[in-house]
Amino acid sequence: KNYKDMNSVMFNNEMMADVHFVVGPPGGTQRVPGHKYVLAVGSSVFHAMFYGELAEDQDEIRIPDVEPPSFLAMLKYIYCDEIDLCADTVLATLYAAKKYIVPHLARACVNFLETSLSAKNACVLLSQSCLFEEPDLTQRCWEVIDAQAELALRSEGFCDIDVQTLESILRRETLNAKEMVVFEAALSWAEVECQRRELPPTIENKRLALGKAIYLIRIPTMALEDFANGAAQSGVLTLNETNDIFLWYTAANKPELLFCSKPRKGLSPQRCHRFQSCAYRSNQWRYRGRCDSIQFAVDKRVFIAGFGLYGSSCGSAEYSAKIELKRQGMPMAQRIIKYFSDGSSSTFPVWFEYPVQIEPDTFYTASVVLDGNELSYFGQEGMTEVQCGKVTFQFQCSSDSTNGTGVQGGQIPELVFYA
Repeated sequence: KNYKDMNSVMFNNEMMADVHFVVGPPGGTQRVPGHKYVLAVGSSVFHAMFYGELAEDQDEIRIPDVEPPSFLAMLKYIYCDEIDLCADTVLATLYAAKKYIVPHLARACVNFLETSLSAKNACVLLSQSCLFEEPDLTQRCWEVIDAQAELALRSEGFCDIDVQTLESILRRETLNAKEMVVFEAALSWAEVECQRRELPPTIENKRLALGKAIYLIRIPTMALEDFANGAAQSGVLTLNETNDIFLWYTAANKPELLFCSKPRKGLSPQRCHRFQSCAYRSNQWRYRGRCDSIQFAVDKRVFIAGFGLYGSSCGSAEYSAKIELKRQGMPMAQRIIKYFSDGSSSTFPVWFEYPVQIEPDTFYTASVVLDGNELSYFGQEGMTEVQCGKVTFQFQCSSDSTNGTGVQGGQIPELVFYA
């Protein structure tokens, strides 16, 4: 019917093929038919290859550095104008799109990666985004790594990064992680790096693999107990380094260290406050194991670290709180935690174990079940939309709420988040 339909029929089809590609590394190649004119229209690299001044008249072209599924995904876009991406091949497809200058497909690959970005793959994608010179993807990776640093550092993907990416992460001022977690992650990386170098993972070889990167770990900022029970007994530090760090902790005249002794800044949590006032009454707000809940959505990716809750309106009191975050009814995070309120109308933060990644334009449910004898303050004059910096929060009532909390009033006055 038209050129597009004709090209679609010709995709991966021997019919009228005037060139063939042998794609993939030795032992895993696939022979793919092609049509020079169609390929030249879709890619300036193919145009130069077939019709440029240095064009070579070859019937078979070897492409050992591209995986067959990714090469076929690129050809499918050129022939059919269809983008077919999956998590297993998207990075290799991005490489092919960059190599053959197919910009729209490359942008689609980057968008796919940004959408699927999480703490599990952020470190690997950071490494790849730098390799592919994609600054927007790099920035998105850093946002996830900073906010969910401990999850990212403990992910399997962290051990797959190159040494330059390792150093950039260890150098990061805004990592939101305990330094002991940073140290343990670096040792895990060093063990896998020994395997890549075909070295036995001895203490000496781990130190060799880390090289100067070990001095980017801010060991003196650890709690003394963490250092004594962890880093000091790991064997990775020399005896002189261990002694000097112990002296740095305890002596008035501190020795000079090669390790940075200044704590990382981390990230400053932001608070979205959804009420314009608060109050208390002689019979409110009461807790009998019922759930206070509210739904919210954001217009940009954020990381919910916890909630701000009201406390007792009858003097100081302690509460037990079961906090939970759900998406479409599925729990994403929950924690049982106690907090102490001093009798004021202030909010009191309760934290999840790790910040939770929140995607834009989807409603999530924030819930809390409080246990405490004392009546508490409650919010009034609730807002359906709140602007916090560059992030807009929207609120709506939740069917999970059985204790009276809604948009206009109740508990959960604040969402504590990183952005």
